Amino acid sequence: MLLQAQHVVTPSGLVDGGWVEVEDGRIRSAGTSPAPGRVDEQLSGTLVPGFVDVHVHGGGGVNFADGAEAAQTVLDAHLAHGTTTMVASLVTASLDDLEEQVRALTPLVRTGKLAGIHLEGPWLAPEHKGAHDPELLRDPSTADVDRLLEAGRLDVGGRLPHTVHGWTAVRMVTVAPERDGGLDAVAQLAHDDVVAAVGHTDADLATAEAAIKAGARGATHLFNAMPEMLHRAPGPALALWRDASVWVELICDGVHVTPQLVAQVMATKRSRCVLVTDAMAAAAADDGDYRLGSLDVEVRGGVARLAGTDTIAGSTLTLDRAVKTAVAAGVPPELAIAAASSHAADYLGLEWVGRISPGCRADLVVLDDAYQVRRVMHRGAWVKR
Repeated sequence: MLLQAQHVVTPSGLVDGGWVEVEDGRIRSAGTSPAPGRVDEQLSGTLVPGFVDVHVHGGGGVNFADGAEAAQTVLDAHLAHGTTTMVASLVTASLDDLEEQVRALTPLVRTGKLAGIHLEGPWLAPEHKGAHDPELLRDPSTADVDRLLEAGRLDVGGRLPHTVHGWTAVRMVTVAPERDGGLDAVAQLAHDDVVAAVGHTDADLATAEAAIKAGARGATHLFNAMPEMLHRAPGPALALWRDASVWVELICDGVHVTPQLVAQVMATKRSRCVLVTDAMAAAAADDGDYRLGSLDVEVRGGVARLAGTDTIAGSTLTLDRAVKTAVAAGVPPELAIAAASSHAADYLGLEWVGRISPGCRADLVVLDDAYQVRRVMHRGAWVKR
């Protein structure tokens, strides 16, 4: 299949009149006009890589923690909005429950439906717990970390597809490094080739810098669930923002972080910014009453909060809306799209997605001039929407 579009976002930037050749579910070649043969489809709008969401809990009315069948509903809900690659995020639960949830989702990683699992808890700070059950938060230990990573072991019973990265389905873990054993856990995760992300933390600047030195390479939703940046106490946000080795997640829904601040971070950290949704079950679904982990959540006007409180409980965001909101705030379109695709893929080492480049999976999205999703291709086939 040879596609030609008015505009194409390539690894080198936005080009006019680009083309993409798709074969056997992968991108065989891509370039600028003229196309190298008979064009099968002429696409109006901008052709971009499929979006990659590395921090998402649910959508379509259910959460990943609800099991493998629910996971397919989440995937389908976000796929309609252009997200073709997802990492399943799990909120704080007991170690027994988390082990069970990881084991339930690992087959989906083994077959390539999921790109990995993200543990957002239980090793978080009670002072910045967000929508996590405080009674289940705990200090990390080597044995507990090993237990949950081992629950996601992939190299069991045969050959793995080339799209599987690493030995465990757990690709990322959020840690509050100031907890007893927190810095050791960060070093342990880095040694096991699992991304350690600082988040839901009460760390000060020095502790965040120590976590980076120990191997932390991510910031779980920068600014949210961590101390505010003050001129005499900048906290962990400054350390994470300014270190060139750290990837920073940003929830660009106009609720979690003001869009102007998102734009400023992206302007100053262009190559390490990642748009995420942190979406819960109500994403691509209706307002109503939901559950997130063991907690009740009320969604009103598209904003999710813990029942009876003002505490934000994830989002109802999809990545297409995150891109649109970022562009409206002044972020260059090609940067906003990269933050929702190639940057996210690079963050977790997902080399086969997030780019319109030969050898990558043929995951493509057609956006109109208003950044609305018009068509989605997943693994070389157009998705019925």
